[in-house]
Amino acid sequence: MSQDPRNRRTRASILLEYGGRSVVIDTGPDFRMQALTAKLRRLDAVLFTHAHADHIFGLDDVRAFNFRQSGVIPCYGTEATLGQLRQAFAYIFEPTQEGGGKPRIALQPVAGEFDLFGHAVTPVPVLHGALEVLGYRFGRFAYITDCSTIPEASWPLLAGVDTLILGALRHRPHPTHFSISEAIEAAARIGARRVAFTHINHEIDHGAPGVELPPGVELGYDGLVFEVSP
Repeated sequence: MSQDPRNRRTRASILLEYGGRSVVIDTGPDFRMQALTAKLRRLDAVLFTHAHADHIFGLDDVRAFNFRQSGVIPCYGTEATLGQLRQAFAYIFEPTQEGGGKPRIALQPVAGEFDLFGHAVTPVPVLHGALEVLGYRFGRFAYITDCSTIPEASWPLLAGVDTLILGALRHRPHPTHFSISEAIEAAARIGARRVAFTHINHEIDHGAPGVELPPGVELGYDGLVFEVSP
């Protein structure tokens, strides 16, 4: 077992903090532990990239923030993603016994750029194999996780991005995720000044020799923090 803490990685997710607001992209099965580790005190919104289990199965744990904030939390995603959330978490939307409570969320369909607490958010459609999923752009920052192809129509949406979080699963090719080399090529085309790879699997060891990353490109890890200018 690696002694490098950067190799103990939980599911891909990110916390955005601005203007006193806290926004999370994806609530995977590790969401509760991630929130506790980050000392997350409030949750103002959740953005979903897609509805695969490793990106949504921690949704029930937003209940704690409903209690703390005495309010409903908006959750954003495509119509398809929100429909799958309704199926996977049917008890949230049906008149069932509450017991310890149910998440109080408001599903917000994403069809184009939208305002989120005073900041414009641009959804960036990408392909995860054959499945269309969303990346998100906030000003000069963009987050794209499960991705194997960036369609031509989406490249202009990434023009001028300065800081980029991009999925890069492993060195070997994969049918539904960028490999490290493919992610390097995509990052170079986008032209961001700083790039961190996320959704990297157990084959990637922070301390082992491997493919040399270009300047400005690094492997991500739990607890990595960026400060991004608007």
